[in-house]
Amino acid sequence: MRIAILVVIVAAGLGTISLASAQQPGSDPNFTGVVTPIDAKDITGGRRKFDPGARTAWHSHDKGQLILSESGRLRTGRRGEPIKEYPSGGSEYTGPNIEHWHGATPGEALVQVNIQFGGTTKWLTKTTDAEYAGK
Repeated sequence: MRIAILVVIVAAGLGTISLASAQQPGSDPNFTGVVTPIDAKDITGGRRKFDPGARTAWHSHDKGQLILSESGRLRTGRRGEPIKEYPSGGSEYTGPNIEHWHGATPGEALVQVNIQFGGTTKWLTKTTDAEYAGK
């Protein structure tokens, strides 16, 4: 029993030493230079599948959003700008408080990964068929 307790204490101590050494600059073989982890508690993400032609309503994020097309083709629109499309693997960052929408193209489903940098989403009006078509 004493040996089992000793093993647990030693293992816990080694874990602490290992974590501490990972914090020291230059100690991680996967990075060059000073690379410091930053708290990411406000970052949220999700995945959604959009059928062909499906899209969000107009909206904005007060701290911005990153969208990645995991599979399929992503279509996005921003107020006053031409529509953009991205292939599988493509991504778009939309800065804070920029009104936009996103979804699948008319002929292809989309699996999207979205990342928000904290804050809130302000939902607006539905994206019309004309807006979706770029008219």
